[in-house]
Amino acid sequence: MHSGTRVVDHLVKAVSTLGVGHIFGVGGANIEDLYDAAFEHRDLVTAVVAKHEFAAATMADGYARSTAGLGVVCATSGGGAVNLVAGLAEAFASRVPVLALIGQPPTVLEGKGAFQDSSGQAGAFDAVALFTPISHYCARVGAPADLPAHLTHAVTAARRGGPAVLLLPKDIQQADLVAPDFVPPSRAYRREIENLWRVLRTVRTARATGKIVIIAGDQVARDDARDELARFTAALDAAVGVAPDAKDVYHHADPGYCGVSGSMGNPELLDALRGAALCLLVGTRMPVTARAGMEDALAAVPLASIGALPPFLPATHAHSNDLAKTLAELIGELHAGSGDSEAQVIPLRPRPRAESALTALSVPPADGPGLRYREVVETINDALPDGSDVFADAGNTGAAVVHHLRLPRDGRFTVALGMGGMGYAFGAGIGSAFARQHRPDGRQRRTYVIAGDGAFFMHGMEIHTAIEHRLPITFVVFNNNAHAMCITREQLYYGDRYSFNRFRPAYPGAGMAAMFPDLCTHAPESLAELDAALRHCAEKPGPAFVSIDCDPDEIPPFTPFLTPPTRR
Repeated sequence: MHSGTRVVDHLVKAVSTLGVGHIFGVGGANIEDLYDAAFEHRDLVTAVVAKHEFAAATMADGYARSTAGLGVVCATSGGGAVNLVAGLAEAFASRVPVLALIGQPPTVLEGKGAFQDSSGQAGAFDAVALFTPISHYCARVGAPADLPAHLTHAVTAARRGGPAVLLLPKDIQQADLVAPDFVPPSRAYRREIENLWRVLRTVRTARATGKIVIIAGDQVARDDARDELARFTAALDAAVGVAPDAKDVYHHADPGYCGVSGSMGNPELLDALRGAALCLLVGTRMPVTARAGMEDALAAVPLASIGALPPFLPATHAHSNDLAKTLAELIGELHAGSGDSEAQVIPLRPRPRAESALTALSVPPADGPGLRYREVVETINDALPDGSDVFADAGNTGAAVVHHLRLPRDGRFTVALGMGGMGYAFGAGIGSAFARQHRPDGRQRRTYVIAGDGAFFMHGMEIHTAIEHRLPITFVVFNNNAHAMCITREQLYYGDRYSFNRFRPAYPGAGMAAMFPDLCTHAPESLAELDAALRHCAEKPGPAFVSIDCDPDEIPPFTPFLTPPTRR
C-alpha cells in the first residue's frame, strides 16, 4: 500500500486538473507506477493500453486535435520510449500539444548497467538528447521536489504547440511528494498589435477595391476558432479555401467556399485567387502540400497572414496564439469602421447556401480490379451520420479523401501531413473517439478511420484497442495489395520497369472476421454493397471494419501525378 502522495499520484491528479480524461500508453516496469496511480484515481482519469507506443502517441495527438486541448501519452524506458519518436515528431511538425511521461530506470542505477538505461552516462544513449529536437521542453526529473516546476514548464511549452517530455526515473515516481495541488499555468493571450493593425489596414484596402480570398489552416481547429472564422468571412464577404489538413474549419456548404488548396485541391480556389485583391492566410504556414500548383497565383496577389508562425511565403504577418480571440477582435474593428448600421450584427454562423459541386481534378481512367477512389469516397459521403469525425491516412487513399470528402457539419477531420507517417489514423481516430464519442444531445458520435492496406499492416492492429473499449469507430481499408503511391511513383518517375511495392493478395475483411468474431465486418464488392455495409455499421454499437478492394494502378487526385513527369 502507499500514501497516495507519490509523484505519480500528483501527476495523475494534475492531468485531470488540466481537463484531460485519458492517458494513452503501453505498460512496462518503469511506467507501471503511473498506471497504478491511474487505477487509484480512476474516477479522474482513464488509462488506456495501446498495442504500440507509436499508436499511443497518435492517440494523444488525435485526442488533442479533436478537443483543442492537451493529449497525454506515457511509455516505459528503452524500446518503449524510442517507439514514441515518430508519433511525437508528427505532433511537433503539426504543432499539436502533447505531454509525454516517459519512465526511466532508477536514478541509483544510471550509468551502472541498468536495463534500458538512457541516462547518457557510461556509454548509455541520452534520452534528453533524443527527445529535445522533437519537443518544446524536455527534462529529466532528478528529485521529487523538482516535479511541480518541471510540470508547469512542460505544460506551458506544450500549449505553444508541440510535445513536451518529462523523463521520470522509477524511484522518483514512487517517492512521496509534499506539494500543493497543481494549478494549471495561465494561458497568456499574445498577439502583435502593430502588425495586426497593418493586416487590418491591408484587409480594408483590399475590401474596398476587390475580393478577398481567405485560406484557413489547422490552427483554426487548434484554437477552436471555427465560429469566429465563419463570422469573419461573412464580415468580409470573402471567398474561402482550406488547407488539406483543415477541411473541418469551414463547412463546404457555407458561403464563399472554394475547396481545398494545394496538391489535392480544387480549381475554384485557384480561379478565385487569380481575381483577388488580397489573399489572407489564417492559421496556415502554406507548406508545399497546401500550395503546390498555386505558386504563380499566390505570387501574383498580395499576401497577408495571421497565425502562430509566419508562412513559408513572403507576407504581411501578424502573430497570434489564439485565433478565436484575434478574429473576434478583428470583427469588432470591422464593425467599428463600418458606416452601415446594419453591418453591426453578423450572425454567429452564416446561412448555408445550396450546395454546388466543386470541380474534381481530372484523373486518368482506371481499368483494374476493384472500386474507384472517387466512387468509394462519394459513397462514404452519402452514408456518414451527422456530426461524424473522419481520420484519413497517408498515401493515395488520403489524397482521395482530402479531395472528395464532404465532412458533416460539426464533424472533425484530420490527416497527418506533418510527417505523414503511415498508420497514424488508426491511433489518432481512437484517441479522438475517446474524447468525442458522446455528443451533447446524448447521441453517440461515430468516427471513421480511412486508410490503405499498407497503413493497416503497419498499425491496424490498434483496432484491438477500439474493440476492448467498444468505441464507435468504423475502420475503412482501401485494399489494393500494394503501397499504391509508391507504385505510382515507380510508374511515373522510374519508367515502370519494376515494382517493389506489389504484394500477394490478402483478405483483411476475412482476417478481421476470423480474429474478432464479434466485430461487425464487411468486404463489399459493389458500391451498393458498400453503401449497405456502411449504414449497417453505423447502426451497430462499437467498432466495425470494412475492407474494399481497389486498383493499385489508379492515379489519385494529386497534382504532382497529373502533370508530365520528368523521367529518371
